[in-house]
Amino acid sequence: MRASKCAIAIGILLFAAALAGQTVPKGQLPILTTSAGQSPDVETLNIVMEEAGIAYDYCDVPTVEMLAAGVGLGGQQSREGFHVEIHSDLAKYPKGTPYKAVIVAIGASLKGMGASGLTVDSEAARVRKLLEYCREKKILVIAVHVGGESKRGPAGSDNERMIDAAAPLADFLIVTADSNKDGRFSKIAQEKKIPLIQIEYALGLVETLKQVFQ
Repeated sequence: MRASKCAIAIGILLFAAALAGQTVPKGQLPILTTSAGQSPDVETLNIVMEEAGIAYDYCDVPTVEMLAAGVGLGGQQSREGFHVEIHSDLAKYPKGTPYKAVIVAIGASLKGMGASGLTVDSEAARVRKLLEYCREKKILVIAVHVGGESKRGPAGSDNERMIDAAAPLADFLIVTADSNKDGRFSKIAQEKKIPLIQIEYALGLVETLKQVFQ
C-alpha cells in the first residue's frame, strides 16, 4: 500500500513537471472514448477515465453517423465485434446531446481489428473519417498513446499507420515516454502545432485529463 501511494505521488510530480510551460486545452463533456487500431490500450484509457471521475461513453468502432447521433450513439447496442458503454450523466446530458470531445487510444492489434471485421486499411480510413468530422464540427480530439514500444514499430507498420491516421488530426497529444523514445510524436506535434504532454506512465493520464476537463 505504501509503495502504491508512493508511485501515485511520483506520477503526480512527474505530471506537474511535464505540464510546466505547456498549454493544456480545456474540454467539455460529454465525451466519447474510442480506439485507433483496436488494441487493449483503450481499456487502459477507460480505466483512467473512471479513476479521474470523468463520465464518458465508449464505442470501439463508432461511425461518423453514430458520433453525430450524440450521447447514446443513436441507441446502438453491443454485439459480437462491436461494443458500446454509456456512462454519461443522462440527467445532465440526455441521449442525443452532441459530444464535445473524443479521446482516442492509438495502438494496433490485428486480433482486435479482426474481431471487429476490420483490416488495417479500413481501420485507418475509419479513424481518419471520424476525426476529420470532429475537426469539421469543432469537437475536441485528444489522441493518447500509452502502449510504449510494444505499440510502435518501423515506418509502414500497423502501429505507425494508426499513428499517422490519428495523431495529425488531434487537438492535443498525450504520450508516455516509452511511446515517444524516437521523438515521433514530438515531430508530429511540432509540424502540426499540436500541444503535447509526455508522461512517464499511463497513470499520469489521470491528472492530465482532470486538468483538461476540470
